[in-house]
Amino acid sequence: MKDSLNSSAQQPMIVKYVETLHTGIQSQTLSRYAIGYVLRGTMYIYDGDKRRKLTRGDVFYLGIGHHYIEHFPENGQPFEQILVYYTPTDLQRILLHLNITYGLTISNSHSCDNCNSRMHVTMPAWNAIRNFFLNTNNYLRDDDFRHDETAENIKMTELIYLIASHEDCCIKSKLLSNVDAAKENFEQIVYDHIFKDISIDELARLTNRSLTSFKKEFRRHFQMPPHKWYIRQRLMHSRLLLISTSKSISEIGNECTFPNTSHFIKLFKKEYSVTPATYRNRHMSAMEAQPAATAEEVREAL
Repeated sequence: MKDSLNSSAQQPMIVKYVETLHTGIQSQTLSRYAIGYVLRGTMYIYDGDKRRKLTRGDVFYLGIGHHYIEHFPENGQPFEQILVYYTPTDLQRILLHLNITYGLTISNSHSCDNCNSRMHVTMPAWNAIRNFFLNTNNYLRDDDFRHDETAENIKMTELIYLIASHEDCCIKSKLLSNVDAAKENFEQIVYDHIFKDISIDELARLTNRSLTSFKKEFRRHFQMPPHKWYIRQRLMHSRLLLISTSKSISEIGNECTFPNTSHFIKLFKKEYSVTPATYRNRHMSAMEAQPAATAEEVREAL
């Protein structure tokens, strides 16, 4: 899944995704924010060696950048989800409309480690959100709706209202934090350069900040220094490539911006306590040792 920051006239705001087969862990790059809902099946969102499990009826938020996600169909039925994409401009416009037209007062005092440290949050959908997505699923069966920008905007406004007027929670906190367009631009530049050989000084220049200001803002957004965060993101991607491709260790290191293979192995071992080769072999052994197990059960064993 590769999203774009093009206008909603060129890129749909509301999309239904259907997967009939399990395709393993996938890297998905978003350049718009998204609120999603699982209609059927099981979904995992990975964060390093940890993962979040979502099932039918769960709602989730995905921030701009790279996500590692796995989908499982269930009982012979395809995995299904709906994603609603938005930009800060969309959000500002809708919130202003809700405030002026309906007097909606928006506040949020929720804050937790989950909101502050993750690019994604998940939770069971409350009744109004569940009904919204089930109703939207019916609309998406109509070809006219899928090409009607006005209809999309009306549904988008409804979703923003349901979240903004709900009691404070992680989803609401993440949504309201996206109003700042400057924050979006900063994050987009950071994510665009994960796999590029670029210095922190150059990144600071690209964001029109001094080195000191860049480092301070970076820590505010990502809760760690730039160099450490970039290494972690690259290692997370290398982990995915190790278990989903047959590429050599050196090829994976190069692809993840670690041209020195020995250095790559050292960093990987420091992060995951095993070498890349051992990590891959453990995964392969688990798959071979449990031929009758489902892919989901094998993932749990790793």
